[in-house]
Parts: sequence; C-alpha cells; structure tokens
Amino acid sequence: MSGHSKWSTIKRQKGAKDAARGAIFTKLGNGIAVAARNGIDPESNFALRLAIDKAKTANMPAANIQRSIDRIKDKNAAELQEVMYEGYGPGGVAILVECATDNINRTYPDVKLAFTKHGGSIADKGSVAFQFDRRGLIRVKETGDDLILEALDAGAEDVQEEEGGSVIYTNPKDLAKVRTTLSNKGYEISEAELTYVPNNTVEITDAATAGKIMRLMDALEDLDDVSSTHVNFEISEEVVASL
Repeated sequence: MSGHSKWSTIKRQKGAKDAARGAIFTKLGNGIAVAARNGIDPESNFALRLAIDKAKTANMPAANIQRSIDRIKDKNAAELQEVMYEGYGPGGVAILVECATDNINRTYPDVKLAFTKHGGSIADKGSVAFQFDRRGLIRVKETGDDLILEALDAGAEDVQEEEGGSVIYTNPKDLAKVRTTLSNKGYEISEAELTYVPNNTVEITDAATAGKIMRLMDALEDLDDVSSTHVNFEISEEVVASL
C-alpha cells in the first residue's frame, strides 16, 4: 500500500541488527545445512541452490558454504531440524517465526522470551499460520510492462513494483521455473525464496505501537536459531522515519 512500508522493506532500509557478519553466516549456514538434507547437488536440489545463492549475496565465503553442505555428512554434528513458532505482537499483529535448530529445548524458550519481553505472546500451532499463504517470491531490479508480461507468461501469479525494482509472487511449485525463465531473459534477480505472504495486512500508524513491534522483531531476528520471520503489518512511512 502506498505510504506504508512492509517489514522486508523496513529491514533493508534500517539495517537488521543481525548485520554482524558472524550472525548472518550462522543463519545462512543453518539454512544450507537444512536444505542439503535433500541432496548436496544444487543443480538437482533447488532449495539448496536458493540457500547457496542467498549466502553468496551476503558475501559468505565459499569455504563456509562448503562446510555447511558437508555438515550433512558429519555423523558427529548435531542434526538440525526446522520448526515454526506462531505468535502475536503489540497491536495484535500476526508473526510467524521459522527456525533451524539443533536444540528445541533452547530455541522455544528464547523465542517465547522475545515475545513476552516485548509485549507479544506466543500462540498455539495453527492459530496464526492460517492468516498466511505459502508463496514463492522473486525480487528483480527491473520494472515495467515487459517484465510483468514475461513474468506472467512464465507462470507468476502477481507482479508488484517496489522501490528499487519489482517483487514477483508465484505458486511454490513454480518458483524454480519462473526464476530460471526470468534469469535466462536477462533480468537481474536479487532474491528468490519460499515465503509466507499475509492474506490481509494491519496498518500501524501509531509510533509507540510501531516502536514496540520493531523491538520485538529485532529481538527475534537477533536469535541465531531464527532463520526467517513473516508478519502481517505495514507501518506508515512517516512513523518508520521517526523510529
């Protein structure tokens, strides 16, 4: 919505707190290791290829990427598992928290504490997730009618312009096909991933509430076990500028 910023945009503009390189590499490495469980060849394992591309975009060294892949072959390494927690933040905003962890007994209390400490609450499984749809997401640096037509022809469901480019949504099973098609046509892809998109968004125009939400999101993003967060709020650009 014009005049409002999504959480993904806010993170890029303000800079996430986990911008410390070590924290980023831990999260990216966990994502690679989880994806590698379904095969260590990125040519045949699209999820692994996406995880590696994301790591390369963050300038993660090739040696770190390879160590993350090799973790799947290390019998002594603790096995990572994927888990998602659901909760509500200040103002009743809905939040999904995806984690990759080798110790749920550590991760769950950490996530729960982040919610309760910052005015939110963790929720029962399924009580929040129904408000989101699983979608493929591709960000490109181009805009225009040609992009829209070619993306839709490739199988995309929607194309939206945003500052600095366009975001393209797909059915999850079509993400690989659409990404490959657009890449082959010369479009510059800055991001491609599976994500959760809210069915409806909550507009936050109150600075105090926005500040509480941002502190909660920062606390969640600071956790090493948290790989991704998904929300249903948009914050007024004027309020974002004041944070």
